[in-house]
Amino acid sequence: MDPTFDAPGPHAHLTKTAAAAVSASAVGPVDAVLISHDEHADNLDNDGRRFASSAPMIITHPGAARRLGPQARGLDPWQAVQLPTADAKPAVSIQAVPAVHGPADGERDATGNVTCEVIGFVLSGEGIPTVYLSGDNASLAVVADVAKRVSPIDVAVLFIGAARVAAPQGGRALTLTSERAAAAAEVLGAKVVIPAHVDGWAHFTEGITDVVRAFDDAGLAGVLARAPLGEWIIPAV
Repeated sequence: MDPTFDAPGPHAHLTKTAAAAVSASAVGPVDAVLISHDEHADNLDNDGRRFASSAPMIITHPGAARRLGPQARGLDPWQAVQLPTADAKPAVSIQAVPAVHGPADGERDATGNVTCEVIGFVLSGEGIPTVYLSGDNASLAVVADVAKRVSPIDVAVLFIGAARVAAPQGGRALTLTSERAAAAAEVLGAKVVIPAHVDGWAHFTEGITDVVRAFDDAGLAGVLARAPLGEWIIPAV
């Protein structure tokens, strides 16, 4: 999801501070690339676009699908697509869910979205955990809606980092703060929470230390699974 492989340095109004922990070539072939939005380099940079374009399927929102090419499929919130699997195993369902990229009362763009159009995803299927991928969402109301419609959530991958830029939202958080991420985890009732989108870019104002502290303060330290960059983890769910 949201591949970024460019070298560190300026990317328009954003600055990348660290290289990818794993190169695109080391990831190997993929069946599908999920893109929450295509308009910000910290979610899709130049090398990330090349990586995504090499996949047989891109799943994103309708606006991004029109820009990303023929293999991109745009889903509205709550729509789903089945991803076929090999060896006649049950398909994986990929469902789009809402996301709000900034404060609920924030400035809206021409499409009526805060900052820009963004979606998250829920992955589910027979015999596999149900996984919520938040994308760049800052809204607890959205999280509550996902929890109401999709239950249970086994694993929540939350984009945290409290991303902030000077405009257009006046420096307010465009993604979950650490405290709001802990609240989101409680609302979701997830068995495992994996923090993502917390490092590598200068506009992220909170890091993993802040996340750990917030979850500990909320009494949720036991659900937090820290994935070392570039390493696979197998969380118990």
